[in-house]
Amino acid sequence: MDDDRSPKTVLKRERVRAFLLALVEDRRPGDAIPSERTLSAELGVSRPTLRAAVDELVATGQLVREHGRGMFVAPAKITQELVAESHPAAAPRAPGAWASQVLEFRTITAGARIGRRLRISPAAELVYVARLRLVDGSPIALEYLHIPAALVPGLTPQQMERGFYAHLREERGVATAQAVQSIEPTVLSEDEAELLGVPVLSPALLFDRVTSDGAGRPVEYVRSLYRGDRYRIVSRLALGPTADDRPAPDVSRTASWWGTVE
Repeated sequence: MDDDRSPKTVLKRERVRAFLLALVEDRRPGDAIPSERTLSAELGVSRPTLRAAVDELVATGQLVREHGRGMFVAPAKITQELVAESHPAAAPRAPGAWASQVLEFRTITAGARIGRRLRISPAAELVYVARLRLVDGSPIALEYLHIPAALVPGLTPQQMERGFYAHLREERGVATAQAVQSIEPTVLSEDEAELLGVPVLSPALLFDRVTSDGAGRPVEYVRSLYRGDRYRIVSRLALGPTADDRPAPDVSRTASWWGTVE
């Protein structure tokens, strides 16, 4: 039997989470989703593994549990952009010596949810990479990357333990130009916390990003979990005569997120 805190279990939970997200995205707020018993049987995973993934989506506001009734898609969130698209800004790299350790590397099919993000067929092949990010030798993040296989034929795990964007630019002739990224607070499960070397339920930042080249072609979809005790976001806001009284995003508790771009 696999250790509940092993990388293999973490990656299984990530796949369960992806399945649940697809259910959420195919439904409207307030719609019911199947019971934990039904989902665990359909996915072939244990109830604790399924429940842990559901707990994460409840904690991040994507599912709602109602006692005696079941689970439902949560109400839609209010979205606040940190930097307007019309005011692009160059950002420095986060300090420290960054390194990566590949936990899983394989070829998969895109599926409907990730296919939509990368604007490719659900049947198209992807290179799926799960890696642990380290700064000065200390673990700081877990990243799950999805890259169109046609873009990176012959890609190896060793290449993914170096800078991915530099590899695209220098070895593939692909220059990344822009990214759309969302950031949400969350907490770490037991197995995620074990890999990152922090207590269970420690705060973390959840990043969800699609990166595109100069022609607007998506080249990567990545989901990342960054330690909240080691990572914060700093935002520069330009206020002009049209500013109103809507609350600005609270960044006081959120080193800089630009280090995720590699």
